[in-house]
Parts: sequence; C-alpha cells; structure tokens
Amino acid sequence: MNADDLHRDRCDVGHTGLCKQSAFHLSPFLPLSTHCTMDLKPLITLVAIVNPLAIVPFFIHYTQGFDAEQRAQTIRTAAFSAFVVIAACALIGLQVLDFFNISLQSFQVGGGLLLLLSAMNMLNARPAEDRPHEAALEAGAAKAAMGNSIAVVPLTIPLLTGPAAMSTVVIYADQAASFWQHLALVGYGVVVAVCVWGSFSMAKPIARVLGKTGINVMTRLMGLILAALAVEVMAGGLIKIFPVLAG
Repeated sequence: MNADDLHRDRCDVGHTGLCKQSAFHLSPFLPLSTHCTMDLKPLITLVAIVNPLAIVPFFIHYTQGFDAEQRAQTIRTAAFSAFVVIAACALIGLQVLDFFNISLQSFQVGGGLLLLLSAMNMLNARPAEDRPHEAALEAGAAKAAMGNSIAVVPLTIPLLTGPAAMSTVVIYADQAASFWQHLALVGYGVVVAVCVWGSFSMAKPIARVLGKTGINVMTRLMGLILAALAVEVMAGGLIKIFPVLAG
C-alpha cells in the first residue's frame, strides 16, 4: 500500500472532507465511530458539578471582613486547589481504585448515582455538594475570623470539588487511552479553575446582578443537565456489569 492509499484510508471521504485522524486529536473522549465531532461532556459535567456561581454566596459569607489582598489570596488558592484536585484524580485516580481492588464498572455506577443525587440537590437550587450544616458554616466562619485560609476547606473541598466531582474525573480518566488524552482532562481542570477564579473575583457584582433568584435558576438548569449526564454514566456501567442489558 502506497502513501496515497494509506492517506485515503485514514480520511473521511464524506461531505465534511475532514481527516478522522485529525478529528481524533480534537476529541480524545469520543469512540472511534464519532471522531468527526468534539465531545465536551467531561468539561460540561465538571462545570455543572463545580458550579462556582452557586458557591458565590458562601464565598461572600466566609470572606466578610477580608481586605482586598486577603480576598484575592483566597480566590487564587481556591482556584488552584480546584485544579490540583481535578488533576490528581485524572492522573492517579485509577491507580487508587486498583489499590483498593475496586472495578471501574462498580465505581461508574456508584459515581453515576452520586452525580444523580447531586443533580437532585441542584434541582432544589442547592450546590452539587449539599449545603453544609449550620455547624460547618459556623466552623468556616470561625476559621476565617482567626485569619486562617478557608480557600481549601471548606470552599474547595467539599463545596467546589467534592466526591461527585472527583468520581466524575476518575470515570472520564478511564476513557483516556493516551497521555495526550489525560492531558486534555487536566486541561479541563484549568478551565474549571479559571471559572472559579472569575466567579469569585466578580462575586459581589454577580450577586448583585443575578440575585438569589437568578443564581437559583442557573443552578436548576445545571442540575437538569447533570441529571441527564448521570443517567448516561450509570447506564454505561450497568451495561458492562450486565451485558444482557445491551441487547
């Protein structure tokens, strides 16, 4: 087979005229049969779960009395911590599952169920990770009053990147078959960190413009999207555990 034949075999000769090999580099999470479109499900799912807009009221609550420098430092730390959690789950999450001898199929069903519960919380206008109890709110406020950073706990964990976000990253990491695909997932973590930084930086204008009602509406819309994605994740795991369901 000469080079021209090889090139023709690798390229799509349909109306798009696009090379499937090139499309693969744009869509690392797609199956081979659908390389001509770009799948943003991992990014959409992560943004829906993290949903920094829903955490803006908590950020404002915890940073009351902070000066501009303290608030800016809290924002930077929270955004960076969110990226670190997502990157760690993408790169070593599967190894952790192997260490505890947990099959990905079981984790996929459990993670999908957790996503569905998170979506139900959001449909009730609550953050993906359920609202902390009053004691947790008071502990966070006391921590902030003592001058300690509240950027990692409770803002990043569990409010921004809790168990639902972590399990989602691990599930999608299993679909990444190469280093570059894992790198793309880590890159989605960068996008989430930017969203966190932007939302917290504009916390007061966002709260003033959207108000509580506007934030609740956006949270419900994110919850509806997340519920549909959760069903897909659970269905994929159940089909692997019970192949008869595929028929």
